[in-house]
Amino acid sequence: MKKINLQFPITVFFLLLATGICSCDRQKSVRIASGQVWNTFYNITYSSDRDLHDSIRQAMHTVELSLSPFCDSSLVSRINRGEKIRTDSLLSRIFEASKTVNRFSFGAFDPTVAPLINLWGFGYKNGKGDPTQEEIDSALTRVGIAGCLIDSAGYLVGIHPHTEYNFSAITKGYGCDIVGEMLARNGVKDYMVEIGGEIALKGESPRHAPWRIMIEAPVENDTVFVRERLAVIGITDCGVATSGNYRNHRTDASGQKRWHTISPVTGYPAETDMLSATVIAPTAMLADAYATSAMALPTDSAVKMFDKLEGISALLVTPDTIIATDGFPSFKD
Repeated sequence: MKKINLQFPITVFFLLLATGICSCDRQKSVRIASGQVWNTFYNITYSSDRDLHDSIRQAMHTVELSLSPFCDSSLVSRINRGEKIRTDSLLSRIFEASKTVNRFSFGAFDPTVAPLINLWGFGYKNGKGDPTQEEIDSALTRVGIAGCLIDSAGYLVGIHPHTEYNFSAITKGYGCDIVGEMLARNGVKDYMVEIGGEIALKGESPRHAPWRIMIEAPVENDTVFVRERLAVIGITDCGVATSGNYRNHRTDASGQKRWHTISPVTGYPAETDMLSATVIAPTAMLADAYATSAMALPTDSAVKMFDKLEGISALLVTPDTIIATDGFPSFKD
């Protein structure tokens, strides 16, 4: 683990991931697919002898129909309404990954925190954003993915009859992986799939070298974000995700800012000295989940979490230090 002192003033910090265009086979065309999905944007670059944008859209639609709590007809929405319906392969895969991340994150990552996210006004139901202690305590009785399971018949069984699931903190990364897997099935060897800042990478960049990922450090003032480059790293064949409390927050009646990462232990927005976390993992799904986990933990606990994980590393930003955990690529600042 290495620590770097910040050389610039900072109040609110986030990391922006940017890549160049991939080039796979000199005989194939570099293609770019971009658009809007899940209230965010996607940018996908791949090399292929045919246009796969329709298949890309279909892959993302399949993820939405399974996992989006904002889609009333999705599988997870139907389960949250109490319908007796079996899980599909997408939900089963993301559920098992969530249980694993929950275990390694000391319980900080927990998709069953859904009712609390709703209460604080960040979820798929319109909460007032300033819940009472009684409402929080009631919601906490339904939280605990460690006690949930998928039974032998394929049904998702919660720890409470009204347990709800919100996999949003892992779904964008998972969506990147699903699109990447579809591209690979269609013969694409080199690609960059980015959805809302989460990224899945495979193969070579245009320079026939690892992808160059730029990490930016904007400094917030009253009106705009002033962006400063923090680092550039070269990576491939992995997933990358960034999480931070810099954008998604609310101000309660007392004027206090409440961040969108909710603690499954206290039921309140997580209080941490972490400003932002960028995670590199074998899949974008795992990178997404562990980046969220880091934001729900104190910095020392987040470092301990990454020290236990093989093949997963992070760049953790606090108000006055940057911590690169073991295995994080060397970078130029």
